[in-house]
Amino acid sequence: MEASNNCSTSRKRSRDEDDSVPESHQSLPLEDNLIFSDTMVALRMMRAQFPRNDKVTAEPFVLQSQLYSSVKDRTQVDRELEALRREKVLRVFKLNTGQDDHALMFMEDYLKQMKRAVKSMETKKQGVLAVFEWFEVHVIGSKPEPSIGHQELCSLLSIGGKVKDEDISLLINAGLLTRQLIDSEMYWFVIPNIGSVLKGLTQGRKELLSLLNRKKYKEMMLSILEKKRLRLSPLDIRFHLRDLLGSGHLKAIQTPSGLVIRAVKN
Repeated sequence: MEASNNCSTSRKRSRDEDDSVPESHQSLPLEDNLIFSDTMVALRMMRAQFPRNDKVTAEPFVLQSQLYSSVKDRTQVDRELEALRREKVLRVFKLNTGQDDHALMFMEDYLKQMKRAVKSMETKKQGVLAVFEWFEVHVIGSKPEPSIGHQELCSLLSIGGKVKDEDISLLINAGLLTRQLIDSEMYWFVIPNIGSVLKGLTQGRKELLSLLNRKKYKEMMLSILEKKRLRLSPLDIRFHLRDLLGSGHLKAIQTPSGLVIRAVKN
């Protein structure tokens, strides 16, 4: 019973605290809000700063690498993320953009994204499809891990009704699941309809690294760099800087003139 109370408290806390991010903080220079002492504070700030434009229609998500660049203690990040995941405050998703790439999405944002995908699929099929409700209630509601086996998936779905092979195909075609390459009996949970954003993530990483590698010392002042616009990514340069700093492809160096961002040799 106590765990249940903690769970509901954490979910309420995440919504309340997210709403409390001052709008002025969303436009602060990156140098003024690069490091945070708390994982939830970092998540809230980066969620509020998630790029919003015509080319990014997805609900906000945060990369795990971005958290690693923003909270100094990685052990603390991993511990707090695990607690938030088990409390169903957020979900963790394995991305296909890199071996260690993971996205973090608040549960309420994921459910919004999922409902849009479901509505699109039901429009194509011209009817309400029960399997999507079973998936939300019985699978998402009880399986916080990033992956699930075929038998467990069918077992959880069957709580709602009789499961057919085409039901699993519907979930895959809607972008909610994808089969794992190394084991066809295992699925990754997926954030639907973010393919173009992930393509931009990959291209933006390359463009930013190329920009720095062309400099004589492979570095730029952060105050200058963060004003640059990337041509190949709908995500802003702040998003990419946090990502590449956390993954170790860039490093931040404090100088008397301010922070310098340097490309790290492979």
